[in-house]
Amino acid sequence: MSREINIRRDGKAGRITLCRPEALNALTYDMCRKISAALDEWEKDPAVAVAIIDAEGERAFCSGGDIAEMYGRGIEGDFGYGQSFWRDEYMLNAKIANWRKPIISFLQGYTMGGGVGIGCHGSHRVVCESSLVAMPECGIGLVPDVGGSFLLANAPGRAGEFLGVTGTRMGPDDAIYAGFADHFVPASRWEQLIGELVDRGESAPVVSASEAPPQGKLRRMKAEIDAVWSAESIAAVARALENDGGEFAESCRKQMQRNSPLSMACAFTLIRKQRATRDMKEALELEFRYTHRSLEHSDFIEGIRARIVDKDNKPSWKFQNIADVPTKAVEELLAPLPEDEIVWRETL
Repeated sequence: MSREINIRRDGKAGRITLCRPEALNALTYDMCRKISAALDEWEKDPAVAVAIIDAEGERAFCSGGDIAEMYGRGIEGDFGYGQSFWRDEYMLNAKIANWRKPIISFLQGYTMGGGVGIGCHGSHRVVCESSLVAMPECGIGLVPDVGGSFLLANAPGRAGEFLGVTGTRMGPDDAIYAGFADHFVPASRWEQLIGELVDRGESAPVVSASEAPPQGKLRRMKAEIDAVWSAESIAAVARALENDGGEFAESCRKQMQRNSPLSMACAFTLIRKQRATRDMKEALELEFRYTHRSLEHSDFIEGIRARIVDKDNKPSWKFQNIADVPTKAVEELLAPLPEDEIVWRETL
């Protein structure tokens, strides 16, 4: 067993457990590769009927990708490691979404960024009382990736733009409403439920155990969200929020003030583009165009420095306000990569 991850057969299930609770189960490159290899093996194994993905600790399923190595190499001008990580991670995200057997994930605590990529594309996504799901990438100079733009584009109304640009956290009911989860099962029942899945090798026990979650906030905020976030551009959204003195607008402004204006403009564009096609692989391709360039041309390095390394929370973004972000800057980050586009394997 790896110190970071425990992959094993258990009854009729293939089991994947993230084992880095001290790091909020952040996903490393090695963990990503091991998960991918296990799914390839189990998909062909008739003795494996379902896959179960869970994590140790109460605080997090997975708080995101482990970007320490990526940052360290990036500041030295080595962008290849991060580009390879993202490419293989996105391949894994597509593999999970297209796996031919049920994948059941158990998403306690923080499920963010890379955690969404491995936990929110399977067939059965289980949340509990502590679940907090989010795509907060704009706060570190990235965009909602790992297929996050696909999920956001398919959220009801304009919830996708709101969640992706602001990074708002979703409790269990909100995650189900927005399409990031399927079933609410109290955490006290998870051990028994996993036992049934292992014994029976089918997903039916998840449906049987599912309950109505405590009421969230997104459902009742739909009209308010749609009224603002339906604007034709992110700049128009920002103007509408400035002209609105309400509590919702003030909350949006506060969250957006923490984020990279360039990232927010790109995220808004990504979600709008994806809503027109609703194709998971295309979403990952567009996301990869941004992340492939991000170490060199976006606010990513500065965002990591300010939020995670120095922790001064005083990033010096490329643009100070959303209104300052030129359309050309967004287009350049999302433009095709003539020699580096993701090439999908036939099995995905």
